Amino acid sequence: MQEPRGTPRTQSGSRPPLRLAFVGWGAIARRTIQLLAARASDVVLVGVGTREKPTGGAALPAGTVWMPEPRALTDLGLDMVVEAASRAAVEPWGTVALRQAQSFAVSSTSAFCEPGLLDRLVSVADTHGSQILVPTGALAAVDALAAAAVLPLETVTHRIVKPPVAWVDTPAETLIDLDALTQPTVFFEGSAREAARRFPANANVAVITALAGIGLDRTRIELVADPAATGNGHRLRAVGAFGTLDVSIENRPLAENPKSSELTALALVRIIENRRSSLAL
Repeated sequence: MQEPRGTPRTQSGSRPPLRLAFVGWGAIARRTIQLLAARASDVVLVGVGTREKPTGGAALPAGTVWMPEPRALTDLGLDMVVEAASRAAVEPWGTVALRQAQSFAVSSTSAFCEPGLLDRLVSVADTHGSQILVPTGALAAVDALAAAAVLPLETVTHRIVKPPVAWVDTPAETLIDLDALTQPTVFFEGSAREAARRFPANANVAVITALAGIGLDRTRIELVADPAATGNGHRLRAVGAFGTLDVSIENRPLAENPKSSELTALALVRIIENRRSSLAL
């Protein structure tokens, strides 16, 4: 019988549930946990790390440990820690997480623009036998790009198109008049490193492209505000010894945060479930 669409590929009982902690409890983290619960995934949310204890509508689920600092990860018996907070949280939490858990997934990949940070985390992972995971975020075909990079790549370009509201409270406001746009407008062209540094809330995904392909400085990024856009769009184009890759995707914005895409949370669901699945795709 064909498996129904959306059914989680979870472990049937030969292994205990995955013990998970989140760093950050914003829209992406809460949506991810909501989806995992709806899918009856084989996951237990053990703890959440934030500066202040979440209250009100964002209060933590019953039984979840609040972790005000990274050392609170110690002795929780964690399998996986997922960062969904900010790039400032990546190194302090990641350094401890990679010592205490099997894997540490990084959502705020713009942190890797800081010189030496990724190397430092890799060193900790090597020492403790753990693994740094980079979710695919709002992108499509990251696996194909990474496979293509086994042979030399000539160029990789990534065009990010979002409605003007998604660029509010970013440096885009100093470059163009977001309220006056009547057509798609490119307001930034440059490297993935520069895009992620200047637009961390919107261009984290540029770092994923760069890590999969030809690096932060050779990957070219275009940022576009389009008044006709109804979602967050990405076009990825790569040329190399493998051939040519040209992929486009348009995502629905995350309901609580239009700067992010629903697919960002879905990608976290996938990477978490795959840690306990007998079939990982």
